[in-house]
Amino acid sequence: MSSEWISPDRNLALELVRTTEAAALAAARWMGRGDKIGADQAAVDAMRSVLDGVQMDGTVIIGEGEKDEAPMLYNGERIGNGQPPHTDIAVDPIDGTTLTATGQAGAIAVISVAEKGSMYNPGPVTYMEKLAVGPSGKGIVDIRLPIERNLTALAKAQGRPVRDLNAVVLDRPRHQEIIDEIRSTGARITLISDGDVAGAIATAWPESGVDILFGIGGTPEGVITAAALKSMGGDLQGRLWPRNDEEREAALEQGYDLDEIIGLDDLITSDNCFFAATGITDGALLKGVHFGADAITTQSLVMRGRSGTVRQVEATHRPSKVAELRAAEGQ
Repeated sequence: MSSEWISPDRNLALELVRTTEAAALAAARWMGRGDKIGADQAAVDAMRSVLDGVQMDGTVIIGEGEKDEAPMLYNGERIGNGQPPHTDIAVDPIDGTTLTATGQAGAIAVISVAEKGSMYNPGPVTYMEKLAVGPSGKGIVDIRLPIERNLTALAKAQGRPVRDLNAVVLDRPRHQEIIDEIRSTGARITLISDGDVAGAIATAWPESGVDILFGIGGTPEGVITAAALKSMGGDLQGRLWPRNDEEREAALEQGYDLDEIIGLDDLITSDNCFFAATGITDGALLKGVHFGADAITTQSLVMRGRSGTVRQVEATHRPSKVAELRAAEGQ
């Protein structure tokens, strides 16, 4: 067999949604039980068991840390059945572990896959400033501009007043200045306690009622989100945000430019990318897992960057079959 890389030539997202469904089904059993670690471990185990059967030779670029953090899905782990295509993988078995553990809305299981060598590696800097918008804001907003100017420009592009816009921001003390600036414009704000992957994707999902995301969140989550926003025609801009002098020095030593604006096409350089997400708890983006007497239901989003296709997948799972599969996989 040739040693040359073989890129994905089929819609992997339709296979990947099985992995997010499995993670969501496992994590939902931990909803409201106050155990973030238990929920995350259940989701990881379920996702890995399905990923091992997907036809691809993948490497985890964005995962749960280095190899000594196993049994999580760690950075550098090889995933899939070892057959081509060759891919980069970014996973977050639970985007919103606190939301899941406390029974709050908006937790999802997510995975992004792209052709090998196309995903941004954030190195030692785990946080970044972010600005995300849907298609109406692409080419309109700029992370370097004041918040008021971005909101005014977005409102003009959408043909409505600033007061009608809804900005989503992670509810953190570091964001108080951003929140105050948004409020001064008259725009509305949705504060979220966790889950900025879902928050960013919501800006491009018409039914969510969200128009723009501001704030500092995880750099890995930014890479995961990029595959979705590429598919949806939205935009994401970022700038690395070291948490301390140690991260700053490490980033500079590794050649990172801390003033560089990181765009959507920097986070994932290829349009040959895929995204899948399944709701764990009910949220603005997706319904969560619902357990009924005769059926378990899930709702997912499946996306392909190359075609710009976004599918919403409603699935019904028989409880007895789910239990059999979990038993067979040792979960």
